[in-house]
Amino acid sequence: MKKASLKTIAEKMKNLDFCMMVTQDGRQISHSRPMSNNGKVEFDGDSWFFTYEDSRKVDQIKKNLHVNLIYQTDDMLFIECTGKGEIIKDKDILKDKWVDGLDQWFPEGIDTPGICLIKVTANQVKFWHKEEEGEYNA
Repeated sequence: MKKASLKTIAEKMKNLDFCMMVTQDGRQISHSRPMSNNGKVEFDGDSWFFTYEDSRKVDQIKKNLHVNLIYQTDDMLFIECTGKGEIIKDKDILKDKWVDGLDQWFPEGIDTPGICLIKVTANQVKFWHKEEEGEYNA
């Protein structure tokens, strides 16, 4: 697979919003669910997702940091991001990452009880788009 720069990956990901986040439980069974990174985010190697601290995915990440993010577009772009998950509760970071519309899930904004962020730091990102493919390694 051809090497790709972070800039190339960021360009491919710039308008992507939803992905499937895959985590593993204590028995090494994979669990996936749709997650939003709030769209139109400049990818710099990290992806950010708001959630609740008492969710199953947070519990799984606390036990096994390995996370996969899988994106697909109607234009046949496929992206797999493999990385390390981290749970963030710092109010300054939550405030910085907050976007309009999140209040439908977090009615008290960043002061919603149990709110946190999942930060996924990419180790590797691969993409396939029609005749093109590439791989970025951090």
